[in-house]
Amino acid sequence: MASPLDNPTWASLTGPHAHFAERRGRVLRYPEDVTPFLALPDDPDEQDWLDVAGLAGPGATVVIAAATTRPPSRWEVLDEISGVQLVDDGIAAAPDPEAVRLGPADVPEMLDLVERTRPGPFLKRTVELGTYLGIRRGGALVAMAGERLHPPGYTEISAVCTDPAYRGQGLATRLVLAVAAGIRERGETPMMHAAAANTSAVGLYLSLGFVLRYRPDFVAVRVPLAVAA
Repeated sequence: MASPLDNPTWASLTGPHAHFAERRGRVLRYPEDVTPFLALPDDPDEQDWLDVAGLAGPGATVVIAAATTRPPSRWEVLDEISGVQLVDDGIAAAPDPEAVRLGPADVPEMLDLVERTRPGPFLKRTVELGTYLGIRRGGALVAMAGERLHPPGYTEISAVCTDPAYRGQGLATRLVLAVAAGIRERGETPMMHAAAANTSAVGLYLSLGFVLRYRPDFVAVRVPLAVAA
């Protein structure tokens, strides 16, 4: 049987995150200021790609997470990242007494931290996707992690980052375990995505008790100016 993790963006937008979904035909996406991910069905046809174009608009860039198919030949592939999908296999999830809940008022600081550390897409409304936790030092936000995709039964841990001046103190590990504890409390399984080339992060997550499930590709493509597949 297919797993919701096989096409996690689709599973999220047709499940727990359906209230975020913008739809055209069988194509779904998050609002542009939430996260750039767009989802196609597992068996996309020519009409589905036309619907991508109609939903995003001519010349727009869309990001397909865990891509299951290649775009039509006239569509320009701007970037393609080989990734890994990791799933909880017995991590020592635990709340952290220093972690604080982050919300809309913290977004300017969160965006600043993301700009300096580049953990992946984080936009002004990404915080709405789930619980985000941070650690502050001297009042300043120096580390954070939170929840992004939400396939049924799973929640993705994302935006894991630490200010360079505070690395080496285990802050990212503590926050991953704290976010995972909240996911477990809901009866769900923590999971993650990372770039395969980021071997230090992947190694850390494996050492915490995540296991490799599969290797998805993340593809950024530009919609043709002439809206046709």
